[in-house]
Amino acid sequence: MSDHGHDHQHDHQHGHDHQHGHQHEHGPDHPLEGSAGVAADASVRQARVNDAPAVGTVQSAVWREAFAGLVPAETLERFEPLPFARAWRASLEQPPSPRHVLVVSCAGPQVVGYAALGPCEDPDAEDGDGEILTLGVHPDARHQGHGSRLLNAVVDLLRDAGFTHAYAWVPAEDAGTRGFLEAGGFAPDSAYRDRVVVEGDTDEQLLREIRLTAALA
Repeated sequence: MSDHGHDHQHDHQHGHDHQHGHQHEHGPDHPLEGSAGVAADASVRQARVNDAPAVGTVQSAVWREAFAGLVPAETLERFEPLPFARAWRASLEQPPSPRHVLVVSCAGPQVVGYAALGPCEDPDAEDGDGEILTLGVHPDARHQGHGSRLLNAVVDLLRDAGFTHAYAWVPAEDAGTRGFLEAGGFAPDSAYRDRVVVEGDTDEQLLREIRLTAALA
């Protein structure tokens, strides 16, 4: 329930110092309304199947902002809520494994953020390695603590599931996400990869990502 078959992305031409690659990656189905003043009602919970439309809406907004300037405008237009929602519904109904979990951050009843976790599938991964597969908060709900609550919840869930290390992949040029994770205890480990953001009949659009890691013990 992460980037497993639902986010229009695939790995391509992996390369980095460790010589490994990776394949895998944020209610009502309308845009966020009136997010101000709801911090007192903030919560994080495990996602339900009927959260899929809301998660799709949030992911669409998050991706359009995060990838602006990194991919062409026509690529951004492909990040529509409905395809994301359909994929989240499918993964919630049939998770890739029992260790894959999706959680959502809520402002009152409104889903404003999401995070998915699961086993790390990098070729150099060990049994104790988990991964934050994706994490995002709607732009209109930023600076209210939702991101920190999601990160704390995911780290706790990974630790409770028996993982001893957590990994996360972020676009190399996404200083905001990298800074957020580094403030939460993550650090780059020199691994990198090139992802195919959009596949087509002619040119592929690649995006460089770097890997961050943190010890959970």
